[in-house]
Formats: sequence, C-alpha cells, structure tokens
Amino acid sequence: MRIVGGSLGGRVLRAPAGVDTRPTSEKVREAVFNILPDVEGMAVLDVFAGSGAVGIEALSRGAAHATFFDLGKPALAAVRGNLRDLGLESRATVVAGDSVSLAARHVPPRPWDLVFVDPPYRSDLATRAVLALPTERLSPDPVIVIEHDRRNAPPETLGSLIRTDERRYGDTMVSFYRLASAIEVPA
Repeated sequence: MRIVGGSLGGRVLRAPAGVDTRPTSEKVREAVFNILPDVEGMAVLDVFAGSGAVGIEALSRGAAHATFFDLGKPALAAVRGNLRDLGLESRATVVAGDSVSLAARHVPPRPWDLVFVDPPYRSDLATRAVLALPTERLSPDPVIVIEHDRRNAPPETLGSLIRTDERRYGDTMVSFYRLASAIEVPA
C-alpha cells in the first residue's frame, strides 16, 4: 500500500497486522482526493483510521494537521509507525478509543475541515460517529466523506448534513456530505 499523491507520493505505508482492518485502496483514495477541493492547510479527522492511509494522504497533499481515531492496538501501532516513518508526527494527533465516543467528546485544536469515516462494513458505526460529531467542532463548510459497502449506504441526511455526492468503486461506495447551511440553494 502506497501514498498516491502529494509530497510523499509513492512512499509505502504499513497496514495493521491481522484481518480486522480493511485499508482504503489506492484507487479509492486517489478518486476521493480528485473529487475533493484542495486540502492545503485543512484540519482533517480520520475516524476508524486503521492504517491512517486517508489522513496521511491528506497530510501528503498539504493538510495542516490530521487527527486519527481508532480503538484497535494493531491499527494504532500502524498509524503511529507510519507517521514516524514519514516524519509527520508533529502534524498529527493519534487518539486511542472508541471512535463514536471520541467523535462526541474530542476537542480539536481547530475545527475540522475534512472528516473521513471508514468503519467496519455492514455496521451502523459511520452513522453513529457522524451524528456524534458536534457541529461546533466542524468548520463552517466541512466535507464529510464516508466509505461504506454498497449494500449499507448511510441515510441521505445525517442531522444537519446532506449527502451531496455518492460514487461507487466495485463493492465500495463513498458518500460526500456537507452542512445544509453551507449548501447554496439556486434562486
């Protein structure tokens, strides 16, 4: 598994040991970052971080800071090892614990501009984690990206968030959400 783009493009990432983590594929990461606006200077949250590949991809592409949530010890070891190997530790925070609880209570140094949520497939954890995020911890126009199984799409709306786009890559789907208050309504 490699970083797709940015200053660290081509560098190898370690994946957590075991079968409990499904890292986001290079193809899906590349597609997501081609859809997103420029991430330069953004504060990023990677929920259910696994290897940390998505948050690290954002850092490689110029994000100012990334926060990583995960509960699994192998995932946390992989994220920390990847950040250390790539010299990104000063631009990252790794928080161990239940991602849904952390989404509700962790206070970032500045509001998150970009939130990636990639929980175990066939669970309601994405919906629960996104609904747990207090709006005041998000920037005025954040992008929330949820990776999910095509058979388990999150709802069209999640609290004050509205799905604005959805893409399919084989069995993997990616849904993009924005705050309803940030979406321009045509006159």
